[in-house]
Amino acid sequence: MSKKTIAVLGGTGNLGHALAWRWARAGYPVIIGSRTAEKAAAAAAQINARTGLQSATGTDNRAAVASAAIVVLAVPYAAHRDTLETVLPALSGQIVVDTTVPLRPPKVSTVQLPAEGSAAVQTQACVAGRARVAAAFHNVAAGLLDTEAEIHCDVLVTADDVEARKEVMQLAEDAGCHALNAGVLANAAASEALTSVLIHINKTYKSGHAGIRITGL
Repeated sequence: MSKKTIAVLGGTGNLGHALAWRWARAGYPVIIGSRTAEKAAAAAAQINARTGLQSATGTDNRAAVASAAIVVLAVPYAAHRDTLETVLPALSGQIVVDTTVPLRPPKVSTVQLPAEGSAAVQTQACVAGRARVAAAFHNVAAGLLDTEAEIHCDVLVTADDVEARKEVMQLAEDAGCHALNAGVLANAAASEALTSVLIHINKTYKSGHAGIRITGL
């Protein structure tokens, strides 16, 4: 079966680039999205050189979304709303996977969720039925994803749409992660908040890759 095309918005950043490389390596057609097509094309060329495949391409964010079935939002929180508003006209039923954490420098190790509850809930309100929104990849380090290492932490996947949740769980597994069904999109508040806790733990224990594991399953 052919794999769905994934657009990674913010694919020139650490998390987006690492996820795009892992999916390209797994055989997915990947489109790197960026504010400038030139930066996106350069990032795609790096991924193709690394995988030895030609499965990654790059273009501007809106064009990337228009050509994809799955859209991964991997931008800093400061660019979250602007990016969504830019690509809104290109959304027409895709799954949008929001990886955004509402970090507010300089206090990034302090939980600071928005009034709506989470960045993912903000995304759902912004797309207004144009896409099915899921949230994932908040608690796995980009630096770890960008290596050949086995990923030992769990990825919590939330979405109101059950089928979208299942698809994103499969995406996580194909990226080499262990995915867990964490329920409805409102529950993304927990995984988003955990990122600040993990940042604090990394600083305290001089680690760079603290993650979470759910026991008892």
